Amino acid sequence: MQKIKWRVLFFIVIMAGLWFPAFGEDDSSASLEKIVVSKSRNIFLEQYSLDSADFESLPYSSPIEALNTLPMDLQSRSPHSAIQADYSLRGSSFQDVLILLNGERINDPQTAHFNSDIPFTSADISRLQILPSASSSTFGPDAIGGAVNFVVKKPVEKKCILELSGGQYGTYSQLFSVSDKIRDLGVRLSVENGQSDGFSEDTDYKKFTTSVVSSLGLPLGSFDLSAGFQKKDFGAYDFYTPGMGYPSKEWTRTYLLDAGFNLGKEGFIIKPNFIWRRHYDKFMLDKTGARSNFVANHRNDTYTPNIYFQKDFLKLGKAGLGLEYGDERITSTTLGRHTREHKSIFIDDALTLTPQVYSVLSFRWDDYAGFNNTYTGSASLRYEFVPLNFLHCAVSRNMRVPSFTELYYNDPTTIGNSSLSAEKSLNYEIGYEIKKEKFSFGPTLFFRKEDDFIDWVWNDSLQKYQTQNISGADVLGIEMQLGWEINKIMILNTNYTYINKFTDNSGYLLKYGPNYARHLWNTEFKFKLPFGVQSIGFTYKQKPGRPGWFLLNARFNYNFNKNMSLFLSGTNLLNVGYQEIEGIPQPGRWIDSGFKLEW
Repeated sequence: MQKIKWRVLFFIVIMAGLWFPAFGEDDSSASLEKIVVSKSRNIFLEQYSLDSADFESLPYSSPIEALNTLPMDLQSRSPHSAIQADYSLRGSSFQDVLILLNGERINDPQTAHFNSDIPFTSADISRLQILPSASSSTFGPDAIGGAVNFVVKKPVEKKCILELSGGQYGTYSQLFSVSDKIRDLGVRLSVENGQSDGFSEDTDYKKFTTSVVSSLGLPLGSFDLSAGFQKKDFGAYDFYTPGMGYPSKEWTRTYLLDAGFNLGKEGFIIKPNFIWRRHYDKFMLDKTGARSNFVANHRNDTYTPNIYFQKDFLKLGKAGLGLEYGDERITSTTLGRHTREHKSIFIDDALTLTPQVYSVLSFRWDDYAGFNNTYTGSASLRYEFVPLNFLHCAVSRNMRVPSFTELYYNDPTTIGNSSLSAEKSLNYEIGYEIKKEKFSFGPTLFFRKEDDFIDWVWNDSLQKYQTQNISGADVLGIEMQLGWEINKIMILNTNYTYINKFTDNSGYLLKYGPNYARHLWNTEFKFKLPFGVQSIGFTYKQKPGRPGWFLLNARFNYNFNKNMSLFLSGTNLLNVGYQEIEGIPQPGRWIDSGFKLEW
C-alpha cells in the first residue's frame, strides 16, 4: 500500500510538471480576455439527453418526470415522480445508477431511494444527460448501469417566471423564479411549492423547494455557486414494504451546496469543486400505530472536495487528471453512527487517432474505508467508416460500495448486513449510429457481468428481508433510438430497450432483482404549431414474470404571446392499472392544467 501511494504521488508530480508551465505563461493581452470554459471530464458517449427547451415547452411536473421519454426505467412510488422515484439503467438495481449535478457525484449514502431529492426547480435545470456505463466509469462508484447528470442553468439574463397549475385529487403547484445579470455577476432565485391530497389513501404529499444559483465571470473563466433546500412530507403507503399494507408516513429535508471554479487558458483547464449535501429523513412504518410503533430518524452528510486538470497535448490528446476526497457520515436511530472516508485518483485521455477514429481511455483508483482498494476504468473507440455513420465499441469496469442502509438497517421487516462486500461489474458494448441533420438512428448491444451484487433476500430463519451478496449475474440487452424530423411541424422520438438478466440467486427470494424492465418502449410525437408545442406519447413497459402495461400521455400548450401560455397535461389517459414496483399501485388517469408568465 505504501508503494502504491508513492507511485501515485510520483505520477502527480510528473503530470503537474507537464501542465503548470503552460498555465503559468504570462500573456498580458490574453489575461484580460474573458474565456468561458464549459468543458469537463472526457466522456465517450452521451447517448441520450434533453435540453431545457424539451421540458420547458411542455408541462412536465419536473425534469425528473421528463426522463420518462428516454430509455430510463423510472420506478416511481408517487404521482408524476414528484416525491420519490428510483432510477434503473440497462437492467441495474436502483442502487446502481450514479447521480451527478454538473458532473459531480451527489448520491445519497443512506439509500438510493433518496437520489431524486435534488433541491432545484425546473427553472434551474438546463440539461439532462444519460451516460452509459462506459462513459460514466470516470465519475466513480455507483455507475454499474450508468449515470444521470443534471446540469444547472447559469443565470445569463434578466427574467421572471411565474407558473401556476392545478389538477385532480386536490393537486396544485406554484413556481416563481427571478434572475438578473449585472456585469459579470448573474444570480437566480427560485421558489416552488406543491401539494396533493393523493389518488388513494396515504398517497398525499407536500413539497417545497427553493434555490439560489450564481455565476461570476472571471478573466480566465467563472466561479459558480449553487445552493438549494427541499422539504417533503408525504404518505408512503407500502413504499418499502410492497404488498404488506402499511400506511406509512415520511418526512425528508435536503440541503445542497455546490461551489467551484471553471478556469482555462491555452488548452489547459483547472476545475476545483466542493459539494456538501445534508439529508434528514424521518420514517414512520405505521402512522396509525395499529400494527407497529416503529419510527426511525436519520441524518447524513456528504462532503466532496475535488480538483480536475485537463491539458490539450498535440500528440497525447486531451489528458485529464483528477483528485477527489469524500467524507460520508450518518447519525441514525436504526443505523447508528458511522463515518467513512473515500479517496480517489483518476486519469482520462481523449485522442483523435485519425480523422475517422476517436478513442477515450480512463483509469480510476478508489480507496473506501472498510473496503479493499478498487481499480476501475474504461476503453472506447469510435470509427466513422462513412460520413455521418459511426461504429463504436467500449469496455469498462465499475464498482459500488454498500449503502449505510444495506449495511446497518434494522426494522420489523428488514435487517442489514455489515459483512457485505463491494459490487463489481464488467461492461461491454458495441453500437452503430447514423447522425444527420433531421434524422438519427442507433442500435447498441450491451453485456454486463456482475459479481457480488447486493439485494435484499428473504431469510426464513429471521422471517425478515436481509441484504446479501449474490455471487453473480449476467445482463444482456439491446437499445435502439430513432429521431426523425418528419417535416417542419412533426418530430418523432422513439427508443426501445430489451434486457434479459440471468441471476445466480442460490435459492434466495430477491426483493429488487426481478424489478428491471425487460421491455421498455417510449415514443413521443411533437407538433410545433404556430401557437405552441404539443405532444402525444406512449410508454410500454414489461417486467419479468408480470404482464406489461401501456400508458398514453398528452401535453398541450397555447401561447397567447411570447410572455403568456396556457397548458394542459394528461397522463395515463387510458386509465390503466399498473405498478412500477410490485405491490405499490400507481394512479390512473390524471389531468392537470395551468398557465405560465415570463417577462
